[in-house]
Amino acid sequence: MLKINEIYQSVQGESTYVGLPCVFVRLSGCDLRCSYCDTEYAFYEGTKMSLEEVLQKIKNYDCNLVEVTGGEPLLQKKVYELFDLLLEQNYEVMLETGGHISVEKVPKEVIKIVDVKTPSSKMSHKNFYENLSLVDEKDELKFVIGSREDYAWAKELLAKNNTKGKVLFSPVWNELEPDKLVAWILEDKLQVRFQLQMHKVIWAAETQGV
Repeated sequence: MLKINEIYQSVQGESTYVGLPCVFVRLSGCDLRCSYCDTEYAFYEGTKMSLEEVLQKIKNYDCNLVEVTGGEPLLQKKVYELFDLLLEQNYEVMLETGGHISVEKVPKEVIKIVDVKTPSSKMSHKNFYENLSLVDEKDELKFVIGSREDYAWAKELLAKNNTKGKVLFSPVWNELEPDKLVAWILEDKLQVRFQLQMHKVIWAAETQGV
């Protein structure tokens, strides 16, 4: 059984898959408390569901792209069976993870979106830095930037580590003006992808199930 907070269809709001229709499977529970968290409702709320029940709900949307997110999905051991089941059914599978748990056991075929916690998150001490070398060309590293300090920290970390994953920088919503982050990236000629949380542009920032 998995504890599921919600399953819904929307468009991808982040990552290089932004704008594509996607089914989101949000698992309950998280052991991080990031300062900018926008899914606190997933910390505890949820319903126990079997893998077959989860798969049936996904099938109802008739959409081939599925993202497993949270909370922190890797806290639930059954999630690895969910990955296998979805891959067997020929779904394109994405994982959004907080970056403090090793992704080594995640199937190679799963597209891993690994959040690297910056200082302003208050959770940077929890980062599992070995993940930087566990991602490959199809995977992505996401840095949520809340300040110039966060930006400098992320820039230095990337300079010290060779990583194969795509790198995403996004501003903390309503905390850092997007144009400032873009200006820093261009000034330093960083080869990173700037992104906004598109779902918060389309709908109100606090809207659930989108």
